[in-house]
Amino acid sequence: MLFHLLYPLHEHWAVFNVFRYITFRTIYAAVTALAITLFLGPWFIAKIRAMQFGQVVRHDGPESHLQKKGTPSMGGILINAAIVTATLLWADLTNIFVWGGIIILAGFGAIGAVDDFLKISKKTSAGLPGRWKLMIQALLICFCAVVLWLNGGWDTHLSIPFFKNVRPDLGIFYLLFAFLVIAGSSNAVNLTDGLDGLATGPFVVSAAVYTLFCYLAGHSGLAHYLQILYVPGAGELAIFCGAMVGAGLGFLWYNTYPAEIFMGDVGSLAMGGALGVVAVLSKQEILLAIVGGVFVTEALSVMMQVGYFKATKGKRIFKMAPLHHHFELLGWPEPKVIVRFWIISVVLGLVAISTLKLR
Repeated sequence: MLFHLLYPLHEHWAVFNVFRYITFRTIYAAVTALAITLFLGPWFIAKIRAMQFGQVVRHDGPESHLQKKGTPSMGGILINAAIVTATLLWADLTNIFVWGGIIILAGFGAIGAVDDFLKISKKTSAGLPGRWKLMIQALLICFCAVVLWLNGGWDTHLSIPFFKNVRPDLGIFYLLFAFLVIAGSSNAVNLTDGLDGLATGPFVVSAAVYTLFCYLAGHSGLAHYLQILYVPGAGELAIFCGAMVGAGLGFLWYNTYPAEIFMGDVGSLAMGGALGVVAVLSKQEILLAIVGGVFVTEALSVMMQVGYFKATKGKRIFKMAPLHHHFELLGWPEPKVIVRFWIISVVLGLVAISTLKLR
């Protein structure tokens, strides 16, 4: 909005020329989202508490988590609102990729909101059935795919990290692959969101890394120099990613241990979906497995645990899944688990960035 209102004024006042630069707008999208979450955080927490939208704790989880019962939840509403507001203010709203990110964020957030509401109203950890979640997610992804295809922005090639000339074309199967990336990312972040700030930290790191990759993918000169796939228009996604970084940092102020508020499924499903769609649109899908390695590991730990439990009729690989619960039951204090996962996420982010030169 500000881009469309203020940039045309550069013809009269040169100072407004700064609005043409994606870097400038990305920085201020991050600052805007950060400010929104920081300043509205106390008011939002008070409102959620007054509405008695408190966390419902699983009875089969660690006993130490019982004290979290009743902590205000659904903080993802604030995160999503901050991301969308900052993006609408600073991005070029004629860019189809920006709207793809917003649609997935808002749509997946709506799924999570229904899930959270059912859990809170029924006072149970069972919310919206998984098959319904996946069905609605698939419809949203297909809608975005059709919109992108009609606007000539759908590329079915894959970029493989560490390899500059390996770009297989999946053809029609790319839609299925995109669904797996976006839905998988969404549900992996959802599984990781089990400790105070555990999902928020790696989310911020992942969003920051994709801020860089989106900018590079949308810049023809830099993309050619670094030998990554040039995606016209992808640069505007850096503003969307910058807003995610700012909103995540602002929310972490209140979500860090001991948490004053939890993001709920309305946050984790939306944030994971947003990371997934950014990975797809910037043509760095497989990179998400590296930078989001914490999320991938958490999801794999659940699949391994369930599969092994069924195959061996009751035996377990981990003391409890997802993986962060395993370390809790080993005796690690919750803050130690959280910070160590953050450190791993930062290292994985650096490895992801290194792929720009290791090709």
